[in-house]
Amino acid sequence: MRKIKIFNKKEKNNSDENFYLGSVDSKDKISPAYINLQNPKYIEIDNIFYAGLIVTNYYREQSDILLKTLIETNINMNISIFYEKQDSYKAIKDLTYHIGNVGVELKESNQNKQDIDIAAFTYNDAKYIRKEIQVNNEDLYFLYIYINVYSEDTKELEYFLNKVEGIAQSKGMQTRRANFRQEELLTACLPLLENKEIVKSAARRNILTSGLLATYPFISSTIFDKNGIFIGTNIYNNSLVFIDRYDTQKYKNANICIFGTSGAGKSFYTKLLILRYKLIGMTQYIIDPEREYNYLCEKLKGTQIKIGPNSETYINILEIRKESIEDGESGYLATKIGKLIGFFNLVFGELNEEEKALIEEKLIETYKLKNITFDDESLYNKITKNNKIKKEFKKSNEMPILEDLYNVLGKTENTKKFQIKLIPFVKGSMKFFNNYTNIELNNSLIVADIYDLGEDNLKYGMYLFTDIFWDKIKENRKEKKAIYLDEIWRLIGVTSNKEVASFIYKIFKTIRKYGGSRSSNNTRHFRHL
Repeated sequence: MRKIKIFNKKEKNNSDENFYLGSVDSKDKISPAYINLQNPKYIEIDNIFYAGLIVTNYYREQSDILLKTLIETNINMNISIFYEKQDSYKAIKDLTYHIGNVGVELKESNQNKQDIDIAAFTYNDAKYIRKEIQVNNEDLYFLYIYINVYSEDTKELEYFLNKVEGIAQSKGMQTRRANFRQEELLTACLPLLENKEIVKSAARRNILTSGLLATYPFISSTIFDKNGIFIGTNIYNNSLVFIDRYDTQKYKNANICIFGTSGAGKSFYTKLLILRYKLIGMTQYIIDPEREYNYLCEKLKGTQIKIGPNSETYINILEIRKESIEDGESGYLATKIGKLIGFFNLVFGELNEEEKALIEEKLIETYKLKNITFDDESLYNKITKNNKIKKEFKKSNEMPILEDLYNVLGKTENTKKFQIKLIPFVKGSMKFFNNYTNIELNNSLIVADIYDLGEDNLKYGMYLFTDIFWDKIKENRKEKKAIYLDEIWRLIGVTSNKEVASFIYKIFKTIRKYGGSRSSNNTRHFRHL
């Protein structure tokens, strides 16, 4: 009687599923679709052609690194190096026996002069190697170097082989193509640690410990920092370049200056930096005089601040911010006046020492009208909550504005000329400078759009935002942050203002202390400060 097995519906579905999935393991997933070994000059694997070279000889004395020139090329290749340490006792014994035999032959030989010279070379080399092992405690190794070149085109493969052979010859290496031995050479260059005797016999050369230095392979000019961001490719070998500018163990500071002619890609490169640093959550501040970063800011959900005749956002240049000095430090008003002298150098022109003193006197008087003095306590209001007195830093509308300074300057004859120069900022085309600050800077990406200021007035906006961003950068030393000063020549090169240049130089020098970096983008000449 024949037995019939009845599958239930669930078992049938599982059986069908197994049939369609097949039996595929991890080796099947990484294995090539085909390997063609028909041609003795190369191997074809999945439409890629591989051909090998065996390094068969070297200069007798080699002081330079052998593989440096090869590694720094952009040729597609794999290089495999094998070292086999030899028994020192046996090596000395064999060398002594060789020295004795060759020494006798040199005395008794009647061969031609060329053969005698070759024997003399081997005799002297054997004595040298024995001496280094016995006296200088060097070890003897067998060295094997294989080079496997690959390409998607056989003509290009031949070109690469010729080029590698030429480079190797220029470095004192003799090579032989691994015809009929391509499979063995390919496996020798794979991470399988297979060095078969059939190719070893052609590649084997002896070398001392000191000579191994010449085969050191990790000498490419590639820059790869573990926590770095991708910034481009090496023009010499097409390797990827990753840099962590904030690695204080490796770099003195994180500042960069980007130079280039118009259209060279300075802004594009800067945008890549901003994008990649945004992805790792770093705080960034950008001063944008050409309105180039609006789209990027929108896509990265940053905060955009526009300042100009048609804007509704304002920043008070006279406002003292709590973060302008660090915890534990003092001197709010003194620090602010020092910055304001730089700003008024832009507004009033180059100030001499007497004029600086006058402006400082009027600034002190202006702040005094708001009950702000050199005593830092004057910047705090005392508030009683739950029968407890708490201190709260003064708000924006409790600070003086440019109109307050304008009125103070008009009180004396010797400062009326400065009052006249402030008219555009208080009553004229740039009266948007004469307002209380109405923005919050809490986003990790903030773009300051100063395009509407116009060519002649960009410097004021650049200085204003440099000042406010600098205060934000000093808030937390442990947090990484960056400030981008696009077209910095507008702030320094055009004005050639000593006070402004000094302020920028201070940022350049000290920003690393606060975990920050400064990036400047220049089309024209920029003197390194």
